[in-house]
Amino acid sequence: MATKTCYYETLEVSREVDEAGLKSAFRKLAMKWHPDKNPGNPACEHKFKEISEAYEVLKDSQKRAAYDRFGHAAFEQGGMGGGPGFGADFGSAFSDIFEGIFGMAGRGRGGGRERGADLRYNMEITLEEAFHGKTAQINIPVAVACEACSGTGAKPGTKPKVCATCGGAGRVRQAQGFFTLERTCPSCHGRGQSIDTPCPACSGQGRVQKERSLSVNIPAGVEDGTRIRLGGEGEAGVQGGPSGDLYIFLSVGSHPLFQRDGADLHCRVPISMVTAAIGGEFEVPVIDGGKSRVKVPSGTQSGRRFRIAGKGMPVLRSRQTGDMYVQVVVETPQNLTKKQKELLAEFEKLSSGETQPEAAGFFKAVKDFFGAGAGTA
Repeated sequence: MATKTCYYETLEVSREVDEAGLKSAFRKLAMKWHPDKNPGNPACEHKFKEISEAYEVLKDSQKRAAYDRFGHAAFEQGGMGGGPGFGADFGSAFSDIFEGIFGMAGRGRGGGRERGADLRYNMEITLEEAFHGKTAQINIPVAVACEACSGTGAKPGTKPKVCATCGGAGRVRQAQGFFTLERTCPSCHGRGQSIDTPCPACSGQGRVQKERSLSVNIPAGVEDGTRIRLGGEGEAGVQGGPSGDLYIFLSVGSHPLFQRDGADLHCRVPISMVTAAIGGEFEVPVIDGGKSRVKVPSGTQSGRRFRIAGKGMPVLRSRQTGDMYVQVVVETPQNLTKKQKELLAEFEKLSSGETQPEAAGFFKAVKDFFGAGAGTA
């Protein structure tokens, strides 16, 4: 007979592992080696049997103590009640492990009422609304609890009965080869109840479709993609089950003047060549509805930014506020008259390296570059 592998080694744990660590190790290995996840692979089925047997022994404090003292001999030839086995108790012992791993989650012991679905509602708001915040009224088509039967699904005057197939457990046991698993009851679909006379208003579902009006509070400072959760405002559960949640997904529309970057706002303002040269000032609108004055010093270059502190967007759930940045763009004159062209030509004659230092520096570098090239030829 082949020598059995140590149960601790099979589960890849130490002998000092606690109950939680043991359960976690089995869950990890069960997900990896379960035959349903590895169809047609005999090696995986054999491995799964080994880890299942190891966990069946080590999860039981008395069996674990016997194994720690005598090893595999404690369960041979009828020892400790004939070995770990894989009878009816196997599925019951492992049901808490398999829930959530192989698609059997969502039904507790003793059955459970089906939770309603979560709903999503997309809402677009303006940048001004994101700045100030708002209270919006929305209408959504949703499944709500049937008033006629109070959500039970049974005809008024009657009550749901305990499911005869599962005895109200919501699950039935099914033997699959070497072990037994609990699965959702096919008769009551895991609810643990059956209805002889369905409610005519909802056809036994316990809910009906209806348009519902809700008030949604949108706080100041929300950003594009912000999600607002309204607990219990989703669809009603089947036959009195708990309601799902409603999620409001916000999108902030584009603005003709401002571009948003987190809590900061950016604005591009064209200014004349003359204003950039000799200086001046102008007014810009701000998001709160007011205006702010920007002073432009003489010699301002295109692309320069000016910061207006505290005139950006509020930070969500905070007293902080972003800033506003104004970027000036020097506009080249177009459609000039003859007189304007003559004046600009005269200005060009009077210009020098002092009035255009950047241009003078560039052309000097160009001259030096070609001069150096000629000297090495």
